[in-house]
Amino acid sequence: QLHLTTSEKNELARSLEIVQNQLQEKESEIKRETSEYRDGLLQAEREHQDALTEANRKNEAEIEACHEKISSLEHFISSQKLEIEHLKSNKEQLNNSLKEANQALGELLKTKVR
Repeated sequence: QLHLTTSEKNELARSLEIVQNQLQEKESEIKRETSEYRDGLLQAEREHQDALTEANRKNEAEIEACHEKISSLEHFISSQKLEIEHLKSNKEQLNNSLKEANQALGELLKTKVR
């Protein structure tokens, strides 16, 4: 009976050791997988952040280019308005000169007819 009990005890001890070894292996595997997952997640986060940073840089460059274009167009519009005012002034001067010339011509024609 003692021998049988001792034998069962030894068998149970071996089984326990096998189960403990399997648990340790499984724990190691889970730790490794967790570490790999964490590393992959960190890498994905870095890549995502890099992509966001690059997209922001491009957007800021495009916004700056748009601001420069708007500024250039505003300057162009301003210069065109000045040109229009200058042309209106010249037109008015030419109209006045034409009016004076027509009056002078009219006077000359009157004096010639007399």
